[in-house]
Amino acid sequence: MSGIGEDGLPPLRDVIAAHGLAAKKALGQNFLFDLNLTRKIARSAAPLDNCTIIEIGPGPGGLTRALLAEGATDVIAIERDSRAIPALEQIGQAYPGCLRHIHGDALQQDWSSIVKGRAKIVANLPYNIATPLLVGWISNNIKAPIFESFTLMFQKEVALRIVAATGSSDYGRLSILCQWACETKRLFDVNRASFTPPPKVTSSVVHLIPRAVRTPDCNLADLERVTAAAFGQRRKMLRSSLASVFPETETTLRSLDINPELRAEQLPVKKFAELAIKLSELLRRN
Repeated sequence: MSGIGEDGLPPLRDVIAAHGLAAKKALGQNFLFDLNLTRKIARSAAPLDNCTIIEIGPGPGGLTRALLAEGATDVIAIERDSRAIPALEQIGQAYPGCLRHIHGDALQQDWSSIVKGRAKIVANLPYNIATPLLVGWISNNIKAPIFESFTLMFQKEVALRIVAATGSSDYGRLSILCQWACETKRLFDVNRASFTPPPKVTSSVVHLIPRAVRTPDCNLADLERVTAAAFGQRRKMLRSSLASVFPETETTLRSLDINPELRAEQLPVKKFAELAIKLSELLRRN
């Protein structure tokens, strides 16, 4: 296998051998060696040259190299594994001034201090922190809209939950949060054989674009509280599952033209946002 394009970088397998970068299960590492695939992921986030691109867990740098080869001019790679830093420095030398790396935990980053201007996140996320990262980015973006898009790889089951339609078995709290805050699309699946070591599951790449206007707009914490109650007892009717949130449950539901006998998975995103607004009003009165 050769390096990407004319960058002169060694094959990824050689990079791993040179820097002792065998994947660590504790860090959720599964490396992509297929350079055609990494470039496909990078192109899914195009254009790449008009903002900062943030990558999480680059490892030996397969996706990093693809992002730079596809035209990114400002990449910030956040890597917890110190063994990968020399490999990233080598990539930076091949693309002078285009790559910065941060040795640290992505869950602990202050994004507003890292990003100046607009940014996109493109990453093969470590499975063990993928959902908390996404929820944190969405929450951050509501407070300070710096992210233009997210092009992310998840376990397929998580990807299906993100894009799930109302009424489906995959529809739940994550579906509502993501679809209320973003336009969501599942782009393509990635066979487990594309990774080293192969994970036990198929992966999927998802593209999310934050909404400029969320309709209806509500308080995120109240939306999370309503969905937690509704899906915490998803087999029950809403008049029962939401009783802990709304004292006059049936009256509240009927005021929003919601059938109290529906179950959580039958209620569309918009109605959950309307319930969150009702909760905000209730909390202000009390």
